Amino acid sequence: MRLTKNLLALIVLAIGALWSLQGVGVVGGSFMSGQSQWLYIGIVAMLVGLVGLVWANR
Repeated sequence: MRLTKNLLALIVLAIGALWSLQGVGVVGGSFMSGQSQWLYIGIVAMLVGLVGLVWANR
């Protein structure tokens, strides 16, 4: 169960990082590229992923 929680948190963290990079414009080829709102959404997703990691490893 702990492994599943860690994997889910890492996936959310990785998706948040991708969304942030797309929002900044580093990763192109998407409707999200260059849209600053995706930077903020990505940051929130990364924070959720980090909280999930901490929670899974308590």
